[in-house]
Order: sequence, then C-alpha cells, then structure tokens
Amino acid sequence: MKPGKLILASALLAMASVPAVQAEEAYLNYKSYCMQCHGMHGKGDGVNVPAMNVQPRDHSDNKYMMTRTNTDIYKAIKFGGPAVNKSVKMPAWGDTFTEEELQEMVGHIRTLCCEKELIRGVNFK
Repeated sequence: MKPGKLILASALLAMASVPAVQAEEAYLNYKSYCMQCHGMHGKGDGVNVPAMNVQPRDHSDNKYMMTRTNTDIYKAIKFGGPAVNKSVKMPAWGDTFTEEELQEMVGHIRTLCCEKELIRGVNFK
C-alpha cells in the first residue's frame, strides 16, 4: 500500500471509532479556532488571509495532506507552525485543547482532504 493511502486508511479507521459527538466537537473547535485563517472548508482562504504574508495551509489539498503524517499534523496543532518548520503565524494550541481534542482535530483535518468515495460509510459531522 502506498504511504499516502496508508495514512488515509489509518485516519479513516481512527475516525470510524470516534462517536459523532466527538466529531461534531472537533468541527466546532476547528470553526472557532482555525477557520479564520484556514477557511470554512479548510482551503486556506479564511477572513484573515488578506492581512497575512504567509498563506495558511490548504487542508483540503489531498495530494499535499497525504504527505503529512498524523504526527506532523498533531505537532503543528499542539506546538504551532515552527515545531514542524511552518509559519510562525500558526499558534500553538496545546494549552487550549485537551489531548483527546488534539487527536480529534487531527481526524477532522483528515476529513477535509478526503475524497467522498473514500469516506463513504464513515460518520463525519
């Protein structure tokens, strides 16, 4: 199995076991803390973008996102952009989210880049 497909498969399996309430909570956290820069659908087109000299990551870019491991995404959220050699404008959210919420956020971000046919049958809210 190709590395990108393996990452996707492991993310989908992890999300399949996440209750819908947790998936909804991850969406609401993304909406509250991430959408201003990453946009409503994770395309990197949030309302803050015009004032930013570094463009936020497009979480819907399947090709790029499949090159990132869940650990890469987790570290970026918990420790901020500099922890994964990305923008200093990406804040660290480790003091904001619980460990469980950080992991759920990784799962939510994975849903933004998945093709619909790859996630059929998995409850993503």
